[in-house]
Amino acid sequence: MKKIILSVVALVALAFTTQVYAQKNPMVGGAAMYANKDIVDNAVNSKDHTTLVAAVKAAGLVETLKSAGPFTVFAPTNAAFDKLPAGTVATLVKPENKAMLTKILTYHVVAGKMDAKSIAAAIKKGKGKAELTTVSGGKLWAWMEGNKLMIKDEKGGSATVTIANVMQKNGVIHVIDTVLMPK
Repeated sequence: MKKIILSVVALVALAFTTQVYAQKNPMVGGAAMYANKDIVDNAVNSKDHTTLVAAVKAAGLVETLKSAGPFTVFAPTNAAFDKLPAGTVATLVKPENKAMLTKILTYHVVAGKMDAKSIAAAIKKGKGKAELTTVSGGKLWAWMEGNKLMIKDEKGGSATVTIANVMQKNGVIHVIDTVLMPK
C-alpha cells in the first residue's frame, strides 16, 4: 500500500511538474516551444518565423545559434520582415550580401540570457532605459511603454516585444514585431 501511495504521489508530482514546465513557455507561431531544445530547433517549428529561419540559414548562423550560448534573441516575425521595403529580404539572402545579412541578424542577439525580469531590472537601473550591446557590437535600447517592452535600434526604429520569455536550453527568445536595424 505504501508503494502504491508513493507511486501515486510521484505521478502527481510528475504531472504537476510537466504542467508547470509546459506553461513556462508560450506557444509561438502555433507551435509549442520547449525549454530543453535550442533556439534553432524551436524556431524552425514556428510558422511565424520562417523568414527568420531562412535568413539564419543563409547567413550560416545555424551552428552558432545551436551552440551553448547563452543568447538573448529578439526574433522578428514574418510580418516584421514584411514591413521592410519590397525585395529587401530577397536581396539580403543572396550569397553576395551574406556579410550585411549576418550583421543585421547578429544585431538581434545579445550575449547572455536576459529574460523580461532581467531586462526590467536593467531598465530600472538605467532610470527608465537600458542599453544592450549586441553580438554584432551595436547598441539596442529597452524601455517600457505602459506594460509593453519596447526595443529601439540605432536607426531610430522601434519594436514591441509581443511574446516574452520563450526559454531555450541555450538562452531566451523575445518575439518582436519589427526588424531592428544597425547603423
